Amino acid sequence: MIAVYLAGPDVFLPDPAGRAAALKSVCARHGLRGVSPLDALDGGDPAGWAALPEPLRIARRNEAHIAACAGLIANLTPFRGPSADVGTVFELGFMRALGRPVFGWSNAAQPFAARTLGFLGEAAAPDGQGGWRDGEGLLVEAFTLPAGGALADNLMVDGAVHASGGHLVVRDIRPASRWTDLAAFEHVVQLAAAALVL
Repeated sequence: MIAVYLAGPDVFLPDPAGRAAALKSVCARHGLRGVSPLDALDGGDPAGWAALPEPLRIARRNEAHIAACAGLIANLTPFRGPSADVGTVFELGFMRALGRPVFGWSNAAQPFAARTLGFLGEAAAPDGQGGWRDGEGLLVEAFTLPAGGALADNLMVDGAVHASGGHLVVRDIRPASRWTDLAAFEHVVQLAAAALVL
């Protein structure tokens, strides 16, 4: 089966192993093998990593997993702020730099600019030129797409998915279910399978 790396903040959920199993099950139903950041490397970690502190071993292991996969599926649901998890975004960019397709899914349909303004609250103010500035005077990213579309996250995230030939699936899920609802994930796995499985 074609392997896809499952990037996302899912490793921080209360039962990360159970979540990984659920995501892998969806992948398997569509002919893909999901690879979790929690998985051991085939053959184990290289001996040279033994002296590294645990967080650096985890980072190396995740990069090795990504390099061994044909594509990446990222959970881009906003994490502890208006944007996706920073580690997930790094992994998406790493796969994009390898020239392989990246796919994304999010359980938050509100556009990135609106989420950012909501996060800033009263610290955001109009700049008099049609844009917004935060409390430090920094511009709030608020690009629009043709036909009035909006970006789901930072332009580099949306841009990487689009340029790689991947897809971004966004659903409006009520907050209480945003870390449990897998409908958007199932949809993007179907799209990834159609693109990756010959």
